[in-house]
Amino acid sequence: MRASLRVQAAGLPQPRPARRGQPREGGAAVVDFVLVGALVTVIFVALLQLALVLHVRNTVADAASSAARYGALGDRSADDARDRAIFLVDAALGPDYIQDVSVSVQTQDGLDILEVSINAPMPLIGLFGPARSLEMSGHAVITR
Repeated sequence: MRASLRVQAAGLPQPRPARRGQPREGGAAVVDFVLVGALVTVIFVALLQLALVLHVRNTVADAASSAARYGALGDRSADDARDRAIFLVDAALGPDYIQDVSVSVQTQDGLDILEVSINAPMPLIGLFGPARSLEMSGHAVITR
């Protein structure tokens, strides 16, 4: 009884007892916190994975175009472009990440064009994913 007098004396509202037929909601905040926390965690992990997919895609595309420009220089060859593409992807994403690098020389409108194509896995869980699902190409005009 003294505790309730102290609560009333301090001006704080006194908790009401539950009425008959009405459920008590004492633990509802804990359940809400757990459910919302799990949802926020799943959304955060999905955003991180999306950022990783975009990073891998942009890295492979940049490596293909950079290797094509490097191989199209006057003192370089198609083998130099292949080595450059492998080096760039290995440096950015780790060794043995890419499965296949193909280099070809095509003629279009009287110009020789070097094409570098890189096949890599699309990261679905971390850096792991189905093989050969991401193919990026880079092109450059050969200057000789």
